[in-house]
Amino acid sequence: MKIGQIAPPMESVPPRLYGGTERVVSYLTEELVNMGHDVTLFASGDSLTSANLVSCAPAALRLNDQARDAIPYYVMMLERVRQQAHNFDILHFHIDYFHFPLFRSIARRTVTTLHGRLDLPDLPAFYSAFEGMPLVSISDAQRVPLPKVDFAATIHHGLPLQFHSPTFDPRGGYVAFLGRISPEKGPEQAIQIARDLGIPLKIAAKVDKVDEAYFRERVAPLLNSPGVEFIGEINEMQKTKFLGEALALLFPIDWPEPFGLTMIEAMACGTPVLAFRRGSVPEIIDEGVTGVIVDGMEQAAAALPRVLGLDRRAVRRRFEERFSSRSMAKNYVNLYRSLLAPAPELELDRKREVVAQRRVSTSGAAL
Repeated sequence: MKIGQIAPPMESVPPRLYGGTERVVSYLTEELVNMGHDVTLFASGDSLTSANLVSCAPAALRLNDQARDAIPYYVMMLERVRQQAHNFDILHFHIDYFHFPLFRSIARRTVTTLHGRLDLPDLPAFYSAFEGMPLVSISDAQRVPLPKVDFAATIHHGLPLQFHSPTFDPRGGYVAFLGRISPEKGPEQAIQIARDLGIPLKIAAKVDKVDEAYFRERVAPLLNSPGVEFIGEINEMQKTKFLGEALALLFPIDWPEPFGLTMIEAMACGTPVLAFRRGSVPEIIDEGVTGVIVDGMEQAAAALPRVLGLDRRAVRRRFEERFSSRSMAKNYVNLYRSLLAPAPELELDRKREVVAQRRVSTSGAAL
């Protein structure tokens, strides 16, 4: 199958540091190539892939000081995809909805995975206006705000099984917070949970420009607390050790998390998760196996000792059963094929036409 993967040019594929969407696109692209498909990746020029790479920006926009406006790069990317669309069986978009007007006429040759939150007031009307574009949610919880939208599938993210090696006997003696510094991710809550139980906390997270004031005013003063260490952004190689040596991952989110890649990254390292019951969390965490789900700060402090006692080998096994990149890729290939198959009514019309032609041919021969 000839497949085009269209990634946001904000980060390279895979990203050098933070970047959940681009990381998933990388895992999916490489797995599809390994499965024997002919894959082309539309992404920033500094991306690394075994697929065919079409550069749509010289370098990842977030880390490029010369790129001040992302929109021209998205438009140029879409023009490159449009020019080459006839070369592909399926086009798989990961850029929200920028492409909808251009590719609506070939909707069944497209898939759009929605990676962000969908509880925004402008979205119901938009998706209603573009019915027929096959959409994929990354959790069932993600699609709840859009009950009238007909999603083609829910497909959970996956990681290569060999990417993070598990640590079954951690020596770090700390709990971890990983991801992005913002109010909805709960860094203040993570600090409070660790402080309440007297357990050291290490924070590995990026600070976006939009969150700099929040970090400076609310989070930075708490970093002076004993036992709290702020590391900053880390790469994938560092992430394996950071999560593997942690006693647990703290995931005290305060927003409708669409998926939460950090949770399965921790599981891959054998590290259990303490998470707040928001968004996709109940779909991703197997209660009492890979972590514990709580409804607030009071429950979190009481539940953390139980999280620390979970079997790390069982955490890793469940990750392998549920969240491999191979399973993710197989689910997408099944979806691609279902979309490319003739619609039932068209197939029925085709069969009727064949039967009619045979009757005409038979009648002519009899004469």
